[in-house]
Amino acid sequence: MGLITAILTAPLAPVRVVVWAGELIRDQVNHELFDPGVIRRQIQQIDEARAAGRIDPAEAEQRQQELISRLLGPVGNPEQEG
Repeated sequence: MGLITAILTAPLAPVRVVVWAGELIRDQVNHELFDPGVIRRQIQQIDEARAAGRIDPAEAEQRQQELISRLLGPVGNPEQEG
C-alpha cells in the first residue's frame, strides 16, 4: 500500500513543498510582527534614534504606538462578542 500511495501522490510533492514553505514564511513573519521580544527591541531602537536626533519625537511616538498596538494584538469589538 505504501508504494502505491507514493506513486499516486508523487505529482503532489511540489505542491506540498510550496505549502510547507508558505507555512514556514508565515510563521517567521508572525514571529517578527508579534513576538514581544522583537517589539521591545524595536521600541528601544526608536528611543535610541530619538535620543540621537535621527527621528523627530512625533514620528517616534507614532512608530511606538504602532508597535504597542501590535504587541497588544487586535482589540475585538465588544458589540460583536456575546
